This record gives sequence, C-alpha cells and structure tokens, in this order.
Amino acid sequence: MEPDFWIDNNKASKLLRENSALEKEIKSWEDLENIKEDTKIILEFADSQEVSLSEAENELLKYRNKINEIEVKLTLSNNHDKQSAIMTIHPGAGGTESQDWAEMLFRMYDRWIEKKNFKKSILDFQPGDEAGIKDITIEIEGEFAYGFLKSEAGVHRLVRISPFDSNNKRHTSFASVFVYPASDEDIEIEIDPNDLRIDTYRASGAGGQHVNKTDSAIRITHLPSNVVVQCQNERSQHKNKATAMKVLKAKLYQIELEKEKEQMKNLEDEKKDIAWGSQIRSYVFHPYNMVKDHRTKEETSNISKVMNGEIDNFINSFLINNLKN
Repeated sequence: MEPDFWIDNNKASKLLRENSALEKEIKSWEDLENIKEDTKIILEFADSQEVSLSEAENELLKYRNKINEIEVKLTLSNNHDKQSAIMTIHPGAGGTESQDWAEMLFRMYDRWIEKKNFKKSILDFQPGDEAGIKDITIEIEGEFAYGFLKSEAGVHRLVRISPFDSNNKRHTSFASVFVYPASDEDIEIEIDPNDLRIDTYRASGAGGQHVNKTDSAIRITHLPSNVVVQCQNERSQHKNKATAMKVLKAKLYQIELEKEKEQMKNLEDEKKDIAWGSQIRSYVFHPYNMVKDHRTKEETSNISKVMNGEIDNFINSFLINNLKN
C-alpha cells in the first residue's frame, strides 16, 4: 500500500516472491490439517461400515502423500535450496553410445520439469556427431528447483543392448550431471574483468546461416578458478556472452557454497572419473529391468516411468536420507 513501493522494481518483485512463497507454505499446512480432519471422519465412518474400506484407504493414502510432500520440503532448509537451478549434462567416454545416453537423461529431466510445472531454458547445446548430445546446459526456473535437483548431481550408468551395434551386444554407458544454484540477486558474486579470458568462435550445428557464419559463440575462462563456460545457443555474441556470464556466476556461487560448508572440492576434479565405481544411479535395460540409486538403495523395475520423468521417489529418498544422516 506504500505509494513508493514500485519505485525499486527489483526490491518490489523480490518482496512479492517472498510473500507468494509464504502464502504457499501456509496453505500447505492448512491443507494438511484439512486432510487430517477428513481422514478422521472417513475412518469413523469406516469403523461403523458407513463407507467402504477402499474409500478409507484412499483417504489415508492422500494423507500420507501430503505428509511425505511436507517432510521433503522441510529437508530443503538452506536459502539456496529455493533457488532456480542450472544443470549441465556431459557424456562419458564411448562416443555415440554415451552421447545418446546423455540425450536420454536430458529427455527424462525435461519431462520431470514439465510435471513440476517448472520453466526450462536451454543455455548451451552441442549435438553429438551421429546421435545424442555432446554437452547441454539448461536453466530450470521454479521454487526449490535447486533443492530437488541437487540430488541428481553425479554419474549415471546405463546398461542396454546397443541400438548402434549391429551385433546386438550389451553396452555400458556413462554420463555426468552437474547442478548449480542460479545465483540469487541478493548475493554478490564479484568478478574482476581482468580475471576473465573471453574467446569467440564460430557456432557449430544447426541454428541458421547467421549462427554458422559469424563468430557469435563465446567461451569464458575464469583464470583464478579455471572454471570454463561457453554458450553458442543465441544468435548474437552479446546474448551469448550474457548467458555465459550467468552460468559462470552460478558455478562460482556453487564454489562459495562449498567453502561455506567446509567442503573444499574442485568441481572440475569431479568430472574426470565418469566411469566404473563412481556412479550414483544405474539404469539397467538388459538382461533385466531395474533402476537403482546406489546411495539410498531406492530402486524400481518400472524403467519406462523413470525415463518418462517420474523420479520423485529417488529425489525424495535422497533428501530424507541426507536429513537423517
């Protein structure tokens, strides 16, 4: 109601977002209380046989699901958990096999993003030589996007009969997923221009004549940390530079978070071993069907559902296990 509320547009927008988040949280607890009361009534009717046992079971299931939903949200207590996320998917060694697997993972997350009603933007995309992708970076906008997706960071292993092998042999492929919180507007990430090496190059792959014939692609190296980011997805060098800087800030922000948690790890070192023994999850298509998370032991034989983006059971199990530990 203050007359000067909209003078600072960024501050006003931030306040409205905070207000919206608080309203959602209050409504979530109110919904839980309402479901609890409804469940009590249904159970009383079931006890007197006025409603069927299946109706009572359905109401209990709804109550349990709501409790699980809130329990998972309570694990996301860090400020950066509420932020949007930047995700990068890299294929491991193996050429077309691993590049195809990287694209399969991207489709899986793309469908999960749709189910969550989050917004996705492709920041950088490099197609594979024959199939799949060499590299992809996407931004996922939505409440708690980073909090949920941080559980997906690591090496993902695929076992299947290769569609690229005429002998129908079984192949094992690897791809790595990295997730960073998109830097919050309130958090200052100071970058000295003198610490940057900026290279331009000609964009590859599809994108029209303009993209292919001009040096519009940008690669930025942050010399003190040796973090490298690149973008060639936009049609102009200016837009590619702005996007690359956004990804760079996110990666530097992640490094700062690791320092705060006294986990001084070099993110680039984690990328070197995309192979046996380092996977967080295995997806087995042959000789049996199984997706298993090696950190939580959560597993399912319904591969099609998982590849269609139904991965909340793995995410929730990871978050709750981390809280207990």
